[in-house]
Amino acid sequence: ITLYCIMKAMNPLFPNGLILINVSFREGNSPDHHQNITYNQLLRNVCRCANALKLLGVKKGDRVAIYLPMIPELVYTMLACARIGAVHSIVVSSFTDLKCKILLNPALKLMTILLFLLCVCVLQTPWDESCDIWWDDLMDGVSDECEPEWMDSEDPLFILYTSGSTGKPKGVLHTVTGYMLYTSLTFKYVFDYHHDDVYWCTADIGWITGHSYITYGPLANGATSVLFEGVPVYPHVGRLWEIIEKYRVSKFYTAPTAIRLLMKYGREPLQRYDLSSLRVLGTVGEPINLEAWLWYYDVVGQQRCPVIDTFWQTETVKHLQLSKQNKTSFFGTKLPKTPFNRTCPFFGVQPAILNEHGEELEGEAEGYLVFRKPWPGIMRGVYGNQERFESTYFRKFPGFYVTGDGCRRDQDGYYWITGRIDDMLNVSGHLLSTAEVEAALTEHPSVAEAAVVSRPHAVKGECLYCFVTLKDHKEFNRTLMEELKRKVREKIGPIATPDFIQNAPGLPKTRSGKIMRRVLRQIARNEKDLGDLSTLADPKVVEVLFSQRCEAAA
Repeated sequence: ITLYCIMKAMNPLFPNGLILINVSFREGNSPDHHQNITYNQLLRNVCRCANALKLLGVKKGDRVAIYLPMIPELVYTMLACARIGAVHSIVVSSFTDLKCKILLNPALKLMTILLFLLCVCVLQTPWDESCDIWWDDLMDGVSDECEPEWMDSEDPLFILYTSGSTGKPKGVLHTVTGYMLYTSLTFKYVFDYHHDDVYWCTADIGWITGHSYITYGPLANGATSVLFEGVPVYPHVGRLWEIIEKYRVSKFYTAPTAIRLLMKYGREPLQRYDLSSLRVLGTVGEPINLEAWLWYYDVVGQQRCPVIDTFWQTETVKHLQLSKQNKTSFFGTKLPKTPFNRTCPFFGVQPAILNEHGEELEGEAEGYLVFRKPWPGIMRGVYGNQERFESTYFRKFPGFYVTGDGCRRDQDGYYWITGRIDDMLNVSGHLLSTAEVEAALTEHPSVAEAAVVSRPHAVKGECLYCFVTLKDHKEFNRTLMEELKRKVREKIGPIATPDFIQNAPGLPKTRSGKIMRRVLRQIARNEKDLGDLSTLADPKVVEVLFSQRCEAAA
């Protein structure tokens, strides 16, 4: 498959593609701010931005950092970079490893490694005439026609830094053809996309989910989709359901974190809106617990929409495995509408399970999830650090790609993700999955969210230290702690009984919504040197958790 074939479908990137009449909907933070953007308008704005970047001296191979909110200019700039062969890197934090020529920014001062600062919104720092440029001024009078730069299949498309939930963020490098091929295929087949669908992914474009399933995947399929700038509970807790009704969304893709947040407000906010347009629901970012899955299926999907729980990584581009407990991939509405879906790996995925010694396990087994062979969309390296690329993903088990996740294969041959390997606990010689304990805790009607980490224990070696976030108006007390311990014992066994249960008004998360478990482990152990916290969304959460940590067992 040539790059030409892919680019022709993505007409914002290729001039001879069919000009589609489908519309993308932009919904701002305020419900009063919204607009419709056709593919023809998108193409012209992308070309205008591409020509503007050329005027600033950007050329094929240059790196352009983009720090913008969820506004159309963000998409225009991404595609403009792709059109002229520049490598875009959307910035959430920790982007100083890049030697960028341009930073597109709403409100951040120029760094010394950059040549220009192109501004979309009002700067919060003094204006520098020598390098600061207004977006509108630069775009004024620029041609809306721009011939694309012809690229080799293995030329870089973008660099994206990982969330940093397990350590210092890594600059993941993806290339042109493999990435676009796999985002196009997975969007079409995993979400069972049809041309009469209206698709909405609530992720931030600054993460791989947004790259793949807001920008490149939908556009490659000529999809009509929603770009949302706001938050789920502003200006009211029914905002997401209001948007689904407004645009008649049929395919909805969000994070378990958002589902659990909205569960706290009950069914009433949903009952104000017509959600009958929904046909497929999806989740991404972390494992979804049973209670959240059931609420999503029963209340949001009204027991008629299949739920796709996707497992994939920044490094892998595409979905590797899908379903309620993160099993394997599926094809559209053929997915059984139960929490225990039985499905198949996506094209090109060859999973295997290894033990600690690198020996492959056959039949029913549990161990390290690895993959035998690469696929076109897999990462090509860690930007500026080949050694880290090799040591992180290939050195532990030579000949395999190491995901860093544990999994088990059941008697029927289906794979179930058990959580990050470094989140497994060894309690008195028994290996426990933190995901299973968290699922048990969140089944309690008072618990909105839970996170479990290990804490050293003089007798057991390790014990369970649990953080629980309660639903609104629920009280944290001794009775609740006993109920939670009993719930875990009943679901898993006495060996999994938590030693510590801490009330957590909030959990430390990256801006993509992933829980930073290494920070929780340090809190549990009262270790104050937390290392790199650049991707932490709300640093105040850590202070609160330290102040309320448990010294004695529950």
